[in-house]
Amino acid sequence: MRGVNADSHRVTPPAPQPAPAPAPATVLARLSVPAGILAAVVGAFAYVAAVDPNEPGHYPVCPLLRVTGLYCPGCGGLRSAHAFAHGDLVTALHANAVAVAAYALFAVLWTVWVVRVARGRPVRIDPGPVQLWTLGALLLVFTVVRNLPYGGWLHP
Repeated sequence: MRGVNADSHRVTPPAPQPAPAPAPATVLARLSVPAGILAAVVGAFAYVAAVDPNEPGHYPVCPLLRVTGLYCPGCGGLRSAHAFAHGDLVTALHANAVAVAAYALFAVLWTVWVVRVARGRPVRIDPGPVQLWTLGALLLVFTVVRNLPYGGWLHP
């Protein structure tokens, strides 16, 4: 007899069934967030490609440059993106070399993200203190050098 204890003739409750596992997300569903991020980046680049930052009045001036006359690490970033979007890598590097390196880094990290998500693996980018301090030091050196007289080749 199923469910009946032969010794005491009592009915034992059925064993709890495990909850059904959620259906695995499809590859397309998992790729929706990376695709959305890529769409936003492509849209931003398309806008900057269409609206030339070299023409005055389209974008605000860097506040640090306006107040102090010093170039921040981001100065020239829009001109760099504009040149990059038009395929002019030399002009993009001249406008802001760090921005071009960031475009390449974004492309690599986005590709790794897509491959891992498509394979169903977790994505974790966790830079340690050494990497973060190194990045900060490189940005500081870039900023200082581009504002020195011999760093004129780094001016946007």
